[in-house]
Amino acid sequence: MSELILHHYPTSPFAEKARLLMGFKGLAWRSVNIPAMMPKPDLTALTGGYRKTPVLQIGADIYCDTALIARRLEQEKASPALFPEGREMIAASFAAWADSVVFQHAVSLVFQPESVAVRFARLTPEAIKAFISDRAGLFSGGTTTRLSAEQAKHQWLTIMARLEQQLLREEGDFLLGDASIADFAMAHPLWFLKGTPVTSPLVDEYPAVSAWLARVLGFGHGAPKEMSSEEALDVARNATPAALPDELFNDPNGFVAGQQVTIAATDYGVDPVAGELVFAGSEELVLRREDERGGVVHVHFPRFGFRGEAR
Repeated sequence: MSELILHHYPTSPFAEKARLLMGFKGLAWRSVNIPAMMPKPDLTALTGGYRKTPVLQIGADIYCDTALIARRLEQEKASPALFPEGREMIAASFAAWADSVVFQHAVSLVFQPESVAVRFARLTPEAIKAFISDRAGLFSGGTTTRLSAEQAKHQWLTIMARLEQQLLREEGDFLLGDASIADFAMAHPLWFLKGTPVTSPLVDEYPAVSAWLARVLGFGHGAPKEMSSEEALDVARNATPAALPDELFNDPNGFVAGQQVTIAATDYGVDPVAGELVFAGSEELVLRREDERGGVVHVHFPRFGFRGEAR
């Protein structure tokens, strides 16, 4: 069985979500540290230009977006379950809301001037400018609109009051009783806010939320072991993509197997990835790509939040 290889960097909120998923599942994995900003040539050789972090590699199969990574990890190890039986849609829908709406608020609050001054205190003005420019590119061209810090502060009270109430009334220790994907999707924006004393009070002022977040973070990161990006490329080059899912190819927009297409996120990080569409199912789309450095790979995307275009 191929090793789980996570391409990530330490301060990425969604990477923290993926690391916590590894911990929850009790998985061993290889850790490839990637740049926080473009360009990312070694990763691009595997993904074809997908811009978001993190990316999960299993042999010659590359999984984009933590929503799909979670489902792949569920296949890897069914228990404990991220999608509890009978409540799969509730868990997945809450997670999608937290990954988008709550994360959008956290980004706005983290990048307000007072927080930036503390978070990037050790960086040069040039490095800060480069990072802000990179993130402006990341969040341009998609459906995500910039939320002002004032509006984020205004609405944050409602988000946290509702979360505090839910946790106080829930009989179990987590959002749906037992831990699920809902907890990890909600936790990573709060972890992001906990990064500086400027934004940490936005979480710390809620005792039930703070106690719950400590329980989620307590799952840890599993058993990571460092790997270089060159080693990860070697793994992909020397592997063959796994068999495609046992599900009928189904695309309501008329795409067919073998068609050359591009797939891109719709919200942000909308850089398209080109390849041959080899699978379209209810949850995922798969592109076949060939790269001189990465070899033949299958790049997997979630259907939700992504779009395809004919080339």
